[in-house]
Amino acid sequence: MRFAVVTISDRCSQGQMTDTAGPAAVALLRQQWPEAAIDTALLPDDEDAIAALLERLVAGGMAMILTVGGTGFGPRDRTPEATRRVLDREAPGLAEAMRAGGAAQTPYAWLSRGVAGLKANTLIVNLPGSERAVKQSLVSIIALLKHALEIVAGGQQHP
Repeated sequence: MRFAVVTISDRCSQGQMTDTAGPAAVALLRQQWPEAAIDTALLPDDEDAIAALLERLVAGGMAMILTVGGTGFGPRDRTPEATRRVLDREAPGLAEAMRAGGAAQTPYAWLSRGVAGLKANTLIVNLPGSERAVKQSLVSIIALLKHALEIVAGGQQHP
């Protein structure tokens, strides 16, 4: 199984900050799927570049792509818009579950605009950009991700 974690941050891509959120996502994926190959990438907040990379990763056979960052209210936070350009079908329950799980810790989780869905057989999920929010978000949906990936792969039906 192949996954990708794409950090989207102007400051990290310019070397002004160290990305801690992307590595946190990779660590959580490795705990759940130790056999998975996990590619990583770092992009600035550029909607066209994000959409293009998502398309390339889908074409490359990724089972799941997690984006990290670009889901807030900043003027360059365009990850959800780029993702929607790529998706065939949205999975709003995943984004809602992440916001609800995060809101148990902080009300600011409701401000995340992240989306989730499918492009062909690839699950794409937008995570917030902070390390803490990435951990909270992934923990809140990890069981759902496992089940979703099994269904997409054709290995399991709904209980």
